Parts: sequence; structure tokens; C-alpha cells
Amino acid sequence: MLKIYAGNLPSDTTEKELTELFCTHGRVRSIKLAHDVFSGKCRGFGFIEMEGHEARAAIAALNGRELRGNFLRVNMEQPRDARGGRTGGPRHH
Repeated sequence: MLKIYAGNLPSDTTEKELTELFCTHGRVRSIKLAHDVFSGKCRGFGFIEMEGHEARAAIAALNGRELRGNFLRVNMEQPRDARGGRTGGPRHH
């Protein structure tokens, strides 16, 4: 099972809409959109769990695809370090 990050989503994106988009590439095991606490709108990103080969197919097909004027960023979720930031190389501010 792989976790996929989907970013640059329109603020009116729903879990149903995102599920329909990803399920054309395989079975969506789970989906979680980040919502703004006050407005309830999508914060522009979410996470989708799919099987490995299906996840890779979805990433290849959907990364850079346009959804209502937004070009989606779809890739494997990057693990977070202990402080809650992304792990990996140095940060540039």
C-alpha cells in the first residue's frame, strides 16, 4: 500500500470527486482531504492510499493534469521528520 500526496487542488474539491479521479487507475483504499477549520473548504491537498502499481499509474497519469484551472501535483507522500517538516535535503527560505 502506498500513500499518494495530491496538491494544488481547487478549494471546492470533494473526497467523492478525488476518489472518482483516482479510481480510474485502480482501487482507492482510503482518501483524506485537508479541510480548513473555519470555512470547511479544502486546503488544497489530500492523501490517497492505493496499491503500489495502481498508485504509480495514478501518479504518472494525474501529475500535472488540470482540474478546474489548477495543475495538480501528484506524487508519493514524503515522510515527515520529528519536528513535523519534510525530511530530505536542506531547506531554503
